[in-house]
Amino acid sequence: MEKILDKFLRYVSFDTASDPMSQTQPSTAKQFALLELLLAELKKMGIADAHLDEYGYVMASIPSNTSADIPAVGFIAHVDTSPDAPGNDINPQIFPDYDGNPILLNKEKDLYLDPAEFPELLLYKGQTIITTDGTTLLGADDKAGVAAIMWAAQYLMEHPQVKHGPIKIAFTPDEEIGRGVAKFDVEKFGAKYAYTIDGGQIGEMEYENFNAAAANIHIQGRNIHPGYAKDKMINALIIGTELNNMLPVEEKPEFTAGYEGFYHITSFRGTVEEAQINYIIRDHDPDKFEQKKDLIREVVAFVNKKYGAKCVTMELKDQYYNMRKQIEPHMHIVDKAVRAIKAEGITPIVHPIRGGTDGAQLSYRGLPCPNIFAGGHNFHGKMEYLPLESMEKAARVVLGIIAQYTV
Repeated sequence: MEKILDKFLRYVSFDTASDPMSQTQPSTAKQFALLELLLAELKKMGIADAHLDEYGYVMASIPSNTSADIPAVGFIAHVDTSPDAPGNDINPQIFPDYDGNPILLNKEKDLYLDPAEFPELLLYKGQTIITTDGTTLLGADDKAGVAAIMWAAQYLMEHPQVKHGPIKIAFTPDEEIGRGVAKFDVEKFGAKYAYTIDGGQIGEMEYENFNAAAANIHIQGRNIHPGYAKDKMINALIIGTELNNMLPVEEKPEFTAGYEGFYHITSFRGTVEEAQINYIIRDHDPDKFEQKKDLIREVVAFVNKKYGAKCVTMELKDQYYNMRKQIEPHMHIVDKAVRAIKAEGITPIVHPIRGGTDGAQLSYRGLPCPNIFAGGHNFHGKMEYLPLESMEKAARVVLGIIAQYTV
């Protein structure tokens, strides 16, 4: 058996950042390099039923090796990394037997991963911590999940004495930009139930997530020489700032937790002549989600009434919905995951995802799909880190879930 660490380090060496501005599927061609490698590795394991389609989906099947009537169970992870931070030339650093002190990420930048700022680090004293070098993200989101599934698949292929039902595996592109399963063929995948291995801290088990929308706002101003601008200039940057300040201050990500939703401004760029603002809107409660969308519509309408009907245009689109409604009729899949986590000596942390996964959309398309931890922390940035032992446990939990279906 290849060590899971070696798999992970190989996978993060690929630049797989997705691109929200792209209209292709997948959004970046470079994701295919890792997908092709995964396909080759699956086939090398002896998994004959494995393929990669034109849309960037790797799907594979491990046949049942028992006569028992067991439903097909799937495991899914995404290969893309967030475009919010550089994903190329990743140089992981490995710190065995972590002693609880700040970890130096980058001497030149005087950059440390400090438990005073990230107290969760202290949960992993004595363990092996994998970090970035302070210039890129790490890619544990979700290459730790990819590595966990690949290790579990290899284990099953090398240990045929382990009885199991039909196992389905999928690796997807573009999850980070909300398009991970846009062209995913649920029927072809063939699983009755599935799990994304895309969570964070060890023990996490999630079956509810945000309802999500994206608002793309364009502001058309009017640039006039500032010396002669009185009663003529319409400054798009000023209007954008005014619009943003009309949204509730307390409903920003940095002021919310648990079930609280938010408006998150993800980009603001432009000139006096025109500007573009992008938001994501999130809430677990469907009624509050609709209220948030109504408020941003009212803000846009107010600004247009003040500055002119053609000043601001907005494209507001739903992205995904809370999967809890789709999971609750099948709570046995959650119970099986919780038992598998406990069997590894881990305390389950069952809480709502303050985000979304491919599983949210798949659950609404007839494939109930809760989310399991992969082990990483501080996703999407240079402070990302992964305790090796957490990723190892994620792989064991995959095997444990499979075992639960054979009971």
